[in-house]
Amino acid sequence: MILSMLSNSRSAAALRALVIVLLIAVWLGVGAIGGMAQGKLSEVQSNDAASFLPASAESTRAAELNRAFVDSETLPALVVLTAPEGGAISPEQLAAVEDFAAGIPALPITGADPAAGDPATIGDVLTADPVVVPSEDGAALLVPLSLDGPAAEESLADDSSVVGGVVGSLRDALSSDLGATSESVGAVGLNAWVTGPAGFVADLVTAFGGIDVTLLLVALGAVLVILVVVYRSPFLPFLVIFTAVFALSAASLVVYHLAKNDLITLNGQTQGILSILVVGASVDYALLLVARYREELRHVESPFVAMARAMRVSVAPIAASAGTVIAGLLCLTLSDLGSNKALGPVGSLGIVAAFVAVMTLLPAFLLVLGKRSRALFWPRVPRQVDAGTHATVPGTLSTAEILSGGWGRLAGFVGRHPRRVWVVTALALLAGAAFLPTLQASGTSQTDIFLTKVDAVSGQKELAEHFPAGAVQPAVVITPQGDADAVVAAAQGVDGVDSVSVYTGPQTGPPSAVAAPPLVVDGNVRVDVVTTASADSLAAVGTIEAVRDAVHAASPDALVGGASAESLDTQNASTRDLKVIVPVVLLVILLILGLLLRSVLAALLLIAANVLSFAAALGISAIVFNHVVGFPSADPSVPLYAFTFLIALGVDYSIFLMTRVREESVLYGTREGVVRGLAVTGGVITSAGVVLAATFAALGIIPLLFLAQLALIVSIGVLIDTLVVRSLLVPALVHDIGPRIWWPSRLRHEAPRVHADGAPEPEGEEFARTLR
Repeated sequence: MILSMLSNSRSAAALRALVIVLLIAVWLGVGAIGGMAQGKLSEVQSNDAASFLPASAESTRAAELNRAFVDSETLPALVVLTAPEGGAISPEQLAAVEDFAAGIPALPITGADPAAGDPATIGDVLTADPVVVPSEDGAALLVPLSLDGPAAEESLADDSSVVGGVVGSLRDALSSDLGATSESVGAVGLNAWVTGPAGFVADLVTAFGGIDVTLLLVALGAVLVILVVVYRSPFLPFLVIFTAVFALSAASLVVYHLAKNDLITLNGQTQGILSILVVGASVDYALLLVARYREELRHVESPFVAMARAMRVSVAPIAASAGTVIAGLLCLTLSDLGSNKALGPVGSLGIVAAFVAVMTLLPAFLLVLGKRSRALFWPRVPRQVDAGTHATVPGTLSTAEILSGGWGRLAGFVGRHPRRVWVVTALALLAGAAFLPTLQASGTSQTDIFLTKVDAVSGQKELAEHFPAGAVQPAVVITPQGDADAVVAAAQGVDGVDSVSVYTGPQTGPPSAVAAPPLVVDGNVRVDVVTTASADSLAAVGTIEAVRDAVHAASPDALVGGASAESLDTQNASTRDLKVIVPVVLLVILLILGLLLRSVLAALLLIAANVLSFAAALGISAIVFNHVVGFPSADPSVPLYAFTFLIALGVDYSIFLMTRVREESVLYGTREGVVRGLAVTGGVITSAGVVLAATFAALGIIPLLFLAQLALIVSIGVLIDTLVVRSLLVPALVHDIGPRIWWPSRLRHEAPRVHADGAPEPEGEEFARTLR
């Protein structure tokens, strides 16, 4: 219907104007409402890693049983104070800290509004009074605070988090009352940090706070610069940017309501990836549509007819591209991790919004001036040059004209030396892929997830120097009462375990000289295992893995949980996801390519080329991680996310190329069709790849290791796909294989097009002479 409305008949003029106005009005409404929803996405986020584990995970089952042993779930916040330069804590300093600790419950929570129902003071969310614990070496003090877990997870009236308000209040009070911070020493003469799980949560919330505005502005700014270079027009870049922004508003509107009603799970990293995906995909699709529209303006007078033709030939490759990405993302729903499952539907909704916006809002923008719409391309206004040609785009330019530009010369080079080109590029990619085994993706310590200096990380390091680091979050073993002694003995025999004790219930008074009996719930007891390493470190995860093996040998029904066990289960789930999801993604995309190109061989070639490209991207990224930027080991989900994005997005550029090659091949044969297809699509597809690489690179402004690693891998991979695979490897292979590339179908070769000047297009030997 839209295409028919874009016809050049008089009866359609009023309808065209009405539809254009309605489309813009509807999208303005979506932008207004969706913009507000985007600003409130942080309200419906869940960043609790434990909640992402499946119910079948051992740590999840242990946590469920452990709830019967405690009155309420808690979130520890740890205040660590040390004397500068390793000095001993004086009695005066101890007394000052004890006075400070006594006043903690009365501290107001930063950002709280008691009139709106917020907890007024820190004491309102504490489960026990603070105490001061000196270290054995006498050089540090620890004030452990136990926050009520459910209360800490709530939001304040200003949409900030309770835990962030508590941690902020503690840090402000340490600075104002004691003059103690991580950087300075006040009159009391101490340094201070707020760390522990609550401190890390607060610093994560602060890091993700850059997603809403800063990330989007940086991404759009980079895209705008690239579009100005591509279009050399003051108007077109803003139309494309506006289309991307409205698409993001639409996606945010749907995601917000789904997350608010617990139909999907949203976390900070998924929200950031959503912004990048929508902006990158919108601009990619817009570049392809605008390029075809500009081409058609050279052949017809009416912008409406030109748009109808452009949409007719663009909708299939753009829809196939969007469908490929959506299919790849939806494969993530097969993951065992809720964080991975969440990205599937959230990212898919973003791609749908990008596709709809580009196919409705962007044409309305481009046609809003009616017959004067060509002016939007000023100062490079496309002029009609072949009014006598009434067919669609393929074949309207002679091979000599096509080979005259920069991409034409590259296409001619590929046509003259196809085998040499694909052999050399394949060897270069294999050389990059050879470094893939050096990529470290065995997991990340919590202290390594931040790329900038934060209080929680610094405090954790100080804590580990002066206190048993694992005592803050001991591993929890739930075992039948009769196996308790065997479990204790097995855990004590594991290297890296500091202490093992049977839980006797909450302490309500001073320690008793008589050992209390173990607390028994439904025939089970709890055994606490303290590791020498901090519970959030990779060393502790390795220790708990060994504890599990030993404990299971002593008691097959025992369950090992706790923070380290949750990290271990997350790593195991990520490893399992790689083995399951990667083959499914490849199979789904292979089927889509086969249906689109109606060729098994072409689909297999494109998949193989993109897998090689992905391996090369990981290998090159490993070199950068290990020897340039010095990143620690990656989370196991980084390769999975990178694979999903690069295979789906990388195939996009091959789809754009091969659909055009097929169009040209029908008229001129496969080998000439490859050269023509590469020549006419080279500029726009390369621009799309550079835009997408730039948008993903914008993720690097968020100071988190996971997003920085993902941004680097995807950016490198996209550039390899668009500059090497799509520009050299694929066209050279297709040219070398020739018409057999369409197997098992046989491409119907029509008569060549005759140009407006009456000159037939050269083919066969004449085409070969043109290349020479």
